[in-house]
Amino acid sequence: MSGLKKTTEKNMMLFSGRAHPELADQVAEILGQGLVPTQAYEFANGEIYVRYEESVRGCDAFVIQSHTTPINEWIMEHLIMVDALKRASAKRITVVMPFWGYSRQDKKHRGREPISARLIADMFKSAGADRIITVDLHADQLQGFFDGPVDHLMALPLLADYIKSKYGDQPLAVVSPDAGRIKVAERWSARLGGVPLAFIHKTRRTDRPNETVANRVVGDVKDRICVLTDDMIDTGGTIVKAAEALMAEGAAGVVIAATHAILSDPAVDRLKNSTAVEVVITNTLPVPAEKQFDKLTTLSIAPLVARAIREVFEDGSVTSMFDGHA
Repeated sequence: MSGLKKTTEKNMMLFSGRAHPELADQVAEILGQGLVPTQAYEFANGEIYVRYEESVRGCDAFVIQSHTTPINEWIMEHLIMVDALKRASAKRITVVMPFWGYSRQDKKHRGREPISARLIADMFKSAGADRIITVDLHADQLQGFFDGPVDHLMALPLLADYIKSKYGDQPLAVVSPDAGRIKVAERWSARLGGVPLAFIHKTRRTDRPNETVANRVVGDVKDRICVLTDDMIDTGGTIVKAAEALMAEGAAGVVIAATHAILSDPAVDRLKNSTAVEVVITNTLPVPAEKQFDKLTTLSIAPLVARAIREVFEDGSVTSMFDGHA
């Protein structure tokens, strides 16, 4: 009999970019793993250099990077990290992007526009990624942009359970900031025990980013604590206007819950001075000290990401983490 047969053990290795090291450290601690020591720096002209200080040959690599500000720099570093792993003979490369950069550019609203979310997927595939793990995509169809498995994790159980424990003894309503996210609001309602639903009818200007021009509440919110849910908060204009509209309709209070806290200026001022009693987010993106404020509550997404990594590594089921809904 010719040929050589050898059974090798699987070897998980965790890698982190420089965008959000705190989250990567939390994930690594939960998994009982250390992060692979990595050299990363910029040349004088801004080019990024990455080199791993341990052999990665044959490993099952998980590369964690949050696409935060400055987003183009951190996406580029993420791509270079994947390329370095591919050229160093990693066996499988899983990109862990808690926030998928450019995810709002998922379709063409007008002629001659790009679909940049698809471009991001194509770049990671070209760099050598075999799989993507991400959290709360802006639109579900992004899973089809990448030519390979995409594990779409949901922060809803984490956020909803926190809100249920704190406000569950009061009449609640779940409010979607627009009609397009009503299916997500339905899952929120089910998690909170079948509370009523409402949504905000709004008109978004296609010629001006981050700007809406009308708000009208559809549904009964009177005398209820309204849980206003969204996948992200960028400048905060949309969510704050929605909170004001709910209070004008007689809501007892508004709690804002969002997965990704981008918090571009002037979001912090808007949220601090808004009618919302609390803003609940996760740490998929770093929130620096200067953007913290009294009514901001941050929940860690690390246990969810760590469990997904373990399921992928052990060839388990990520879908089972969400009762078959992922």
